[in-house]
Amino acid sequence: MLDPAPMEDVLAYIDGHRARFVEELREWVRIPAISSDPSHRADVLKNAQHLMAQLEAIGMEDVQLWPTGPGGTGHPAVFAELRSSPDRPTLLVYGHHDVQPVDPLEAWVSPPFDPVIREGRMWGRGVVDDKGQVHIHVKAIESFLRTRGKLPVNLKLIVEGEEEIGSANLDALLAEKSKELAADFVCVSDTAMFGRGIPSLCVGLRGMAYLEVHVTGPSIDLHSGSFGGGIANPVNVLARLIARLHDDDGRVQVPGFYDKVVALTKAEREEIHGLPFDEPAWLASTGAPAAAGEKGYTTLERVWTRPALDCNGIVGGFHGDGSKTIIPSKASAKISCRLVPDQEPEEIAQQLGAFFQRHAPPGVKVKVDYLHGGRPYLAPTDHPVFEVAKRAFAKAFGRPTVFIREGGSIPFVRTIADRTGKPCLLMGFGQPDENSHAPNEWLDLENYHLGIKSAAYLYDELSRI
Repeated sequence: MLDPAPMEDVLAYIDGHRARFVEELREWVRIPAISSDPSHRADVLKNAQHLMAQLEAIGMEDVQLWPTGPGGTGHPAVFAELRSSPDRPTLLVYGHHDVQPVDPLEAWVSPPFDPVIREGRMWGRGVVDDKGQVHIHVKAIESFLRTRGKLPVNLKLIVEGEEEIGSANLDALLAEKSKELAADFVCVSDTAMFGRGIPSLCVGLRGMAYLEVHVTGPSIDLHSGSFGGGIANPVNVLARLIARLHDDDGRVQVPGFYDKVVALTKAEREEIHGLPFDEPAWLASTGAPAAAGEKGYTTLERVWTRPALDCNGIVGGFHGDGSKTIIPSKASAKISCRLVPDQEPEEIAQQLGAFFQRHAPPGVKVKVDYLHGGRPYLAPTDHPVFEVAKRAFAKAFGRPTVFIREGGSIPFVRTIADRTGKPCLLMGFGQPDENSHAPNEWLDLENYHLGIKSAAYLYDELSRI
């Protein structure tokens, strides 16, 4: 084991350049890298190039733009590497540079791509999901290079541009670039802390199966006076199908849905119950009048460790000003399933498709499209690297690190864990109510600052593992 080197010089650099780091993050956030919108394709490329310029400026040795998809039809990823010493471990840091759409724009207090600072927070699309968290590592790297000229570990960085659209091309990229991405450990910074000032390592992520169900009836919209009562209404049918998905206890009624769900152990439930969860405050942050979900589980257990099925949106018929009495010719709905170990997205999609077909009445046709998905992840917390990460996080924040889970999905984590066989550290610096997929997304700037110190401590601690 190597003797620990003092960190005072690196920490002083981080403190001394705090304001500049914030301004450089604001500059990056101004690029509207919405990966789901074809009109922003050039912005996603510009966004990647901006990150590359930052990495080159701080002294990363090998910075590359990696095209994705057949013939480069996907959004690009950024790769960078810095070798310290062959006898030091190699850390691979993952993040993404694409962002969510901003709709509804009128709900934003300030323009989403003109980030402002107020109340100790930076507000703008992508500030926390995930540009701010990627930037934390960029600035930790810079702080070592500017003070010591090298990192205490070998470090590789991959920042993809398609996480917000399901990372469809990531698996192929990992296979193609397996040699370049080889590492001893992986760190993902795209999650939230349990609460403000509470250093938290996420050890579990739910997976995802995302689908769209289409119900079609007549070939054209029909007059509801002439045909009402004689033709099946696709909107009515879709509403009934969606209503059948859950029973009154919140359990999904799709046959086979729970067959592979791994039950929580007594120790896991106790660990979750021991966290300082303020349910009234959590509920207040949502604006909902009451919590709801599967009977027999606490709120944290439901959103972290149990599968969920939700209708994300419905389209069909007339919904403009005035009246138009029709039987619509078609209706559709987007549906997301959050999955837990050992559910498989393709199996769940097939089960859901069969459910809709089975319950569709004769007067309509039903088609289910599987749009994208990702597998759930549960970390091997008995691996020694988790104790190392807990120690690094605690040093920066001055309090013990807790293990938590996350209800969201990061397909990359399970993909790279399976491909490399290496443990993934989910070291996030967001907040649970940061509006990462909603209007008025924000980043706590104190978390951002301490996050840079946490990343620096992590590199230092890993050098002695």
